[in-house]
Amino acid sequence: MSQAAILLQHVTKRFAGHTAIHDLSLEVPRGGIFGLLGPNGAGKTTTIRMILHVITPDEGTITLLGGEGTGRELAHRVGYLPEERGLYKKMRVLDHLIFLAEIRSLSRAEARRRSLQWLDRLGLHDWTNHKVEDLSKGMQQKVQFIGALLHEPELVILDEPFSGLDPVNSQVMKDVVVEIARGGRTVLFSTHIMEQAEKMCDRVAIIARGEKILDGSLAEIKAGAGKRHVALAYHRDAARAARVLEDRKLVARVDDYGASAEVELAAGADSDELLRSLVTSGVGLSRFEIVEPSLQSIFIDRVGRDAATAPATEDAHA
Repeated sequence: MSQAAILLQHVTKRFAGHTAIHDLSLEVPRGGIFGLLGPNGAGKTTTIRMILHVITPDEGTITLLGGEGTGRELAHRVGYLPEERGLYKKMRVLDHLIFLAEIRSLSRAEARRRSLQWLDRLGLHDWTNHKVEDLSKGMQQKVQFIGALLHEPELVILDEPFSGLDPVNSQVMKDVVVEIARGGRTVLFSTHIMEQAEKMCDRVAIIARGEKILDGSLAEIKAGAGKRHVALAYHRDAARAARVLEDRKLVARVDDYGASAEVELAAGADSDELLRSLVTSGVGLSRFEIVEPSLQSIFIDRVGRDAATAPATEDAHA
């Protein structure tokens, strides 16, 4: 019996001749935050729907929580936040949460108690008796997030959980996710935003065009990149900096953010020489630091910019 929270072995899924997932093997260990990463249309949502037994793979096997049942049979042990809204808009917020908790076998009294606690924690107490349709999209997302957690599941699956949230509400939900993981539960966190995953996840898998590109801990993935990177920031003349960074004897690739950049040094290039060139150009450096490559730069390096900006297609099939 597998000790993994989720185990996929050689899973393939096709829709009308389109292969959404091809030969995907993946192990999500129990405890911590696991990032399922990739661009829109990479196959993340299709993978999650197969894990939850909403759809079935054409090939391969999926084992959930040690092989003790299917996604539907284990619903009381799994919490799921889908990317799309799945709320009944005419229901009042508290009634909706009580309903969601009751179908996960909580008593009405316990469902009410937990719902009120969560609404207060996430700043929705004043909206308890409002209809769901009266809430902003961000508040609806928080209600749906509460609904995924009310029954205290041991496995929490979040599909693009911070989509549409402002920074304050994103931070509130991130704090909850981190707390859950520290308590020993497992979080599978799907996103196309690499910066979020880099800050939150213990382990990640990157998929593109339905295939796994990378899989492992962040430290392992960064150590395996084999690239030397420099983080830059400047406050005078970004155009001058851009001209220096065009020198392919010094720089292999640049992620340019305007007043800052992440630079991959060319093979055999000396970081001191790059520093001298920037200082001589008069860009007004405020940061020059040798850093590990970011998850974003590793992703682009491995799958290319076309894959990083691929159109969303999977939801049209799944």
